[in-house]
Amino acid sequence: MIRRLWPLVAAAAALGVDAYVLAGVLPSIADSLAATVAAVGLGVTAFTAAYALAGPLLSGALIRRSAAAALLIALGVFNLGNLLTVLAPRIEVFLASRVLAGAGAGVLTAVATATATAMAPDRQRGRAMALVTFGLSTGTVVGVPIGMLVGDRLNWRWTMGLVVAVGLVSMVALAAGARTIPPLPAPPGPAFTVLRSPRTLVGTAAAFLLGVASLGLYTYLLPLAESRGLQGWGFALVWAWGIGGVTGSALVGRALDAYGPRPLLIALPAALLAGFAAFWLCAVPAVWLAAAALWGAAGWASVPTLQQALTADRPREAMPIVAFQMAAMYLGSAAGAAAGSSLLAHGADPHELPAWALAPTALALVLTGRLGAGALGARRENAVPATPPTAGRKEQRGPDGTAEPQGCRP
Repeated sequence: MIRRLWPLVAAAAALGVDAYVLAGVLPSIADSLAATVAAVGLGVTAFTAAYALAGPLLSGALIRRSAAAALLIALGVFNLGNLLTVLAPRIEVFLASRVLAGAGAGVLTAVATATATAMAPDRQRGRAMALVTFGLSTGTVVGVPIGMLVGDRLNWRWTMGLVVAVGLVSMVALAAGARTIPPLPAPPGPAFTVLRSPRTLVGTAAAFLLGVASLGLYTYLLPLAESRGLQGWGFALVWAWGIGGVTGSALVGRALDAYGPRPLLIALPAALLAGFAAFWLCAVPAVWLAAAALWGAAGWASVPTLQQALTADRPREAMPIVAFQMAAMYLGSAAGAAAGSSLLAHGADPHELPAWALAPTALALVLTGRLGAGALGARRENAVPATPPTAGRKEQRGPDGTAEPQGCRP
């Protein structure tokens, strides 16, 4: 299966790099474009907003022709936006390019996840979804540090050029394998109709809260370490978080296929709570490294877990549901980063941020627990009850008047 899905994984990796790499090169972009860091930082907001809107609104319309065409169009828009970022002469062009890249990324995530699921047999749906998340996490973990290194040694335009290069490679691979990509069922109605389902609303809210806590707090991992006297461990902590994220997203698929999402809907937010509590309550390097790895693993593994819980019995609505879930996660990341900035601006110490992250994580645990119970109830409701052999039809009798054994007649 991995051979067929690797172009989708590569596309997701390019998205993972693009979503976070700008944070590491904001000062050099500001100097190059003669703008303030705050103005350049609006590029992250523009990307996130376009991502959140485009995925739910445009994905359904694009797949009506074919899933392969939708993927190529979305990836083409994503690459074009990043190319314009590379060439941007002024801040206005830079911000417009981030809107374009975000719109392509939003559609790409939704369609790629739905396509990966459609290309896998039912018994491997969890692994298919997890592979796309693996691409996202790998792009974030590996691509972002490499991109920052390239930006430091050369300049930020080369960093964004790296994103374009990865996107072009995945686009060529998708074009080469376009005939093997199955068609996707069109959603039964407008994208926003999926939000009429309480289960979808609960899952989307949980994704937002997990984004606030996990990805939002990650923004402040280095200041957090410095505030506890562990500034020398910052690089190791970033890599521990990243390795945990890649490992969690790589392994969670098998667990989903074997046991379903219900136990993980409890275990993963609980693991996040344990990791944040460890950061808050102690400052031992070994504990922090283990907690960072646990945090990364649980945070990234929760993405396909929620997808599986929300879409397992709703394949026709999988794409808009995933679009809303991922939009909520990225909006949560932006909201979490903004909340952390506000707390620090109002006098909070960085070492207090994990304590603040406990609140949205605990609320997410309540919601995912409810989602797990609801999913179980939905399976019971959708199950076809066993019908007694003679129920619902007249007993058949042979010529001698004795009852014929049921199930023997053609």
